[in-house]
Amino acid sequence: MTKILKQFRDDESGAAMVEYSILVGIIAGAAILAILAIGGWVTGRFTGLCGKLDGKAGGTCVAATGAGT
Repeated sequence: MTKILKQFRDDESGAAMVEYSILVGIIAGAAILAILAIGGWVTGRFTGLCGKLDGKAGGTCVAATGAGT
């Protein structure tokens, strides 16, 4: 019985799994933040481009949405 309890106490596979889970969570959070930041940057660039091109070449552009015709 004591041998089983010592093996259970010394087993570190559960702790490693928790550490890897935390690491995966941190990486996923960083990836999500990077994607949101890049998306905001791209949206700003298209909105600025839309504002500059509005009314030129016979088309119209709505700077708020970045869409045009």
